[in-house]
Amino acid sequence: MHLHRYEKIWLMLGGGALILFIIILGINSFHMGMMPPSDMRVIDVTKVDQTPPFDKPGLKQISEKEYDLNMTAFTFGYAPANLEVPVGSTINFHATSKDVVHGLQIPGTDVNMMVLPGYINSTTHTFDQPGEYLILCNEYCGAAHELMATHLIVK
Repeated sequence: MHLHRYEKIWLMLGGGALILFIIILGINSFHMGMMPPSDMRVIDVTKVDQTPPFDKPGLKQISEKEYDLNMTAFTFGYAPANLEVPVGSTINFHATSKDVVHGLQIPGTDVNMMVLPGYINSTTHTFDQPGEYLILCNEYCGAAHELMATHLIVK
């Protein structure tokens, strides 16, 4: 089989790019120690309801316009159900799951996290615009997954 000179050049460039990609991936994965964040917090999944702060999920005001929101995700729901904060509030979301993998997403914002049983996931967002924000599960969690939602009202 005869290959044209330009075909040989393109095959060598493509193969070289593939080899370079694999080398870079290997260096990032092994040498640089890619692993989960070091501030990962865990919780006993069988005792979520007895472990503070998830024994009393809800909003806790930290300063004038900063809140900690401790949420638990469970089969087809979130606790607490509906929330209300003033405009300009910064909310530190802390969430865990009691049963299976769930998601916590607020469309139109950068709030999007996986809620895993036994782990506490956190993110922060400032709500500068008033309105009603939908908090929904974006990880399939069972037959009535589409019903798993709650609302955050920013006034």
